[in-house]
Amino acid sequence: MTTEQTPRDGAVDRQPDWWHRDHPTFTALTGFFSGLAFVIVIPGVFAGILHLLFDDHTAEDLFPLVLVMLGVPAALITAPRTRRFGLYMLIGMVATALVVGGVTALVLWYLFQYQD
Repeated sequence: MTTEQTPRDGAVDRQPDWWHRDHPTFTALTGFFSGLAFVIVIPGVFAGILHLLFDDHTAEDLFPLVLVMLGVPAALITAPRTRRFGLYMLIGMVATALVVGGVTALVLWYLFQYQD
């Protein structure tokens, strides 16, 4: 049916089936990029909130509590309905951490190797 045609009398305009069910590619991409954003955004927001609520020394002491965020993908993996999303979220978190760690190591190596 094209946009110029109208449904016949009694015909119901039906939504596409793929729109109403979980699409595996959409779930995987959403989980991966959620994990990426989770690793980048959550520690920064957590540090900002801690510095707003507490003095600097207390905020620095409480910052390791941000590791509690690792419980989010673990909880998602345990539930059968969200297992796929949680797995790809964990993959996104690990991939982001590896890339950040690798780039940091490369930059530090370059700085120490070629310092004047």
